[in-house]
Amino acid sequence: MTAAEIARLAGVGRAAVSNWRRRHADFPKPAGGTETSPSFALAEVEHWLRDQGKLAEVPLRERVWQQLAGHPAGAVTALVHAGCALLLVHHRASGWPALSAVSDTRMAEMLPSAFEEVLTLRFDAPRAVRTPLAGELAPSVPLLRGAAALAAETGARQAFEFLLGRHLDANPRQYTLTPAELAALMAALVGPAGTVLDPASGTGTLLRSVDRPAALRAQEADPDLAALTALRLALHTDADVRTAVGDALRADAFPALAADAVLCHPPFNERNWGHEELAYDPRWEYGFPARTESELAWVQHALARLRPGGTAVLLMPPAAASRRSGRRVRAGLLRRGALRAVVALPAGAAPPYGIPLHLWVLRRPGATERPSPELLVVDTATAEHATAGRDKLDWQAIRTAVLDAWRPFERHGSVTQTPGVSRCVPVIELLDDDVDLAPARHLPPPAAGGGAVELGRVRERLAHTLGRTAELTPRPARPAAPAATPHWPSTTVGELARAGDLVLRAGGTGSAPADAPVAVLTEQDVLAGRGPSGTLPEGSEEEPVLIEAGDVVVPVLGAGAMVRVADEELAGAALGRNLQLLRPDPAALDPWFLAGFLRGSANQRQASSYASTATRLDVRRLQLPRLPLADQRRYGDRFRALGEFEEALRLAGRLGEQLVRGLHDGLTDGSLLPE
Repeated sequence: MTAAEIARLAGVGRAAVSNWRRRHADFPKPAGGTETSPSFALAEVEHWLRDQGKLAEVPLRERVWQQLAGHPAGAVTALVHAGCALLLVHHRASGWPALSAVSDTRMAEMLPSAFEEVLTLRFDAPRAVRTPLAGELAPSVPLLRGAAALAAETGARQAFEFLLGRHLDANPRQYTLTPAELAALMAALVGPAGTVLDPASGTGTLLRSVDRPAALRAQEADPDLAALTALRLALHTDADVRTAVGDALRADAFPALAADAVLCHPPFNERNWGHEELAYDPRWEYGFPARTESELAWVQHALARLRPGGTAVLLMPPAAASRRSGRRVRAGLLRRGALRAVVALPAGAAPPYGIPLHLWVLRRPGATERPSPELLVVDTATAEHATAGRDKLDWQAIRTAVLDAWRPFERHGSVTQTPGVSRCVPVIELLDDDVDLAPARHLPPPAAGGGAVELGRVRERLAHTLGRTAELTPRPARPAAPAATPHWPSTTVGELARAGDLVLRAGGTGSAPADAPVAVLTEQDVLAGRGPSGTLPEGSEEEPVLIEAGDVVVPVLGAGAMVRVADEELAGAALGRNLQLLRPDPAALDPWFLAGFLRGSANQRQASSYASTATRLDVRRLQLPRLPLADQRRYGDRFRALGEFEEALRLAGRLGEQLVRGLHDGLTDGSLLPE
C-alpha cells in the first residue's frame, strides 16, 4: 500500500504519514515501489498503527482493497474473481453461506461450478467472462470472503463499483475513461431504448448510464476490460447482457443486430483500423473512410447496427468535423439525413482533457423517410459552462443547453436559435467544398456584451464604481516632521516565525482527494486581485497548504510589490507555487498591519535576491516594526482602506474594458446604433 493509502487507512493527511516515517525509526520499511513512491506491506502497517494507538481496526473496504491490489495474479484477475463472487452473492444469496462455511481449499474447489452456473444464467454462451479454475481461485479465497462481507454491508453492486473505481483511480494512465456526467448526457440524448449497443465499451460506463434498457450489448478489444464490463453491467441491471471480445470494426460480434440505440466513445486517431481489408465492407453506405478517418468508420459502424429510426451518439474529436479527408463521408451523412446534430463540448469534458470534443447525434434513415433539411449545431464550449479545467465544468448548465436544443429539434425538426449557443443550419449551406460541421463556424455571435440592456447595466456599475473610487480615494497624508520620524525597534518575519507569532508555509505541493476538488490560488491570481483559478496536480503524496481567512499571502518571484490578506472568499483554497503564506497569531499581530509593512518597496528591495535573471524575495528577511497591538490596528485600518481603494480601481478597469469591448462589437456587428 502507498503512503496515500496509509493516510486513508488511519484517517489522517498524507503529510502525517511522511512525518511518521521521519520521526519513528520503527515505522515499517518499504516493501516495494520506488524511492520516490514506496509501497508498504498492509500487515506491517496495520500492526504499527495499532501499537501506536492510531488504529483500532482496519475498515473492511480498505482490507478488501489491499487484498485485491496485492493479489499475486494481478489486480484485474482479482477484480474478475471478486466480480464473479459478488454476482453469485447477488443472484444466489441463499447459497453463499454454505460455500463460505467450508475451508479455503474446499471453497476453491466448489466455486468453479457455482460460478459456471451464475455466469451461464446471466450471459449464456458465448460470454466474455471465463469461469476461473479451482487452482486459479485458491489465492483469491480470502479476497472473496472479504468481498462478500463488504456486499453484506453495502450491496454487491456498490461493492464492485468501489473496487473497480479504486483500481481505475490507481491506474489513471492505463485506461481512457468516459466521465459519468458525459455518459449521462449521451444516454439522455438517446432517450428510452430497448436494446443498446456499445461497440467499444471500455469499462461499460456508457451502457451503465442507460435508463431501464431491455438488453445491453457490448464489445471490447481488451479481454480484461470486456470481462469487467460484463460483470459490472450484470450487477448493475437486470437487463439481458451480452458482451464479446474483439475489434468491432474487424470482427463484429453482432453483425445481425438492429439496436434501438448505440452509444460509443471510440478510440481516436487510429491509422491501423482496417482500411485495407475493409475496403468493400457493406457498412460504408455513406462513403469509404480515409485511412486517417477512423472515427468516421466507427460512425458508419454504429449506423449499420441501428434499426431504422434508431439513434446513435458518439464522442468525436473536433478534427473529424472539418478535416478535408472526411468531407465526402460528412456530405453523405448530411444528404441522407443520418447526421442530426453536432454538439461542441468544453475542454475538460473527457480525455484528452485539453481538447474541446464533439458529440455527434445520428439517426438511421428509414427506407421511405425524407432526409432532414437541417442540422442542429450546439456550442457549450463557453465561459458560461466551463471556467478552469475539468473539475470546474458546470455539467448541469451543459446538459440544459444541449437538451433544451435537442429535444424540440427531435420532436419538430427545428428549434429557435440561441445566438452563440444553438442553431438549425440548412444542410444546403453545409454542402460546400469543406463540409465543415464545427458548430462555432455556423452560430450567430451572442449579443455584444450581452446586448444593449446588459451594456447599460455595465455602464451603471461602472459609474457607481467610479463614484466609490472617489469616495475611497485616500485623504492627504499628514507628513511627519523630520525630527519626528519614528525609529521603531524592528524585527523580521523569520524572527517572528521562530518566536511563534506567525506560521510560515510555502505553496505548490500536494494534491487534493478525488472526492473533494480544491481550487488553487496562483501567483497570477494574487497579482490580479482575483479569486483562485488553478487546480492541484495529480499524484503528490503531500497535503496542500489550505488558506484561512486572515492569512497573508506573498508572491516570491518578480519585482512587483504585492501582498494579499485572505478573506472568506479565499478561505479553503490551496496555496499555489511561488507563494508564501504567513499566518499571524491574532493576539500578537494584526494581519493588515503585517501585509502593509511587508509591501513597502524599500522593504521588498532589501529582502530580494538578484543573483539570477529572476528576482526572488526572501520572505524571512522582510522587516516590520515592533508596535503594540493597538498601534498595529491603527496602521492596519489605513492599510485596509488602501486595499479597498485598490480593489475598486481594479473593478473599474475591468468594467470599463467590458463596456468598451461590448460597444465596439455591437457597433461593428450592427446590433447597436451609433446614435
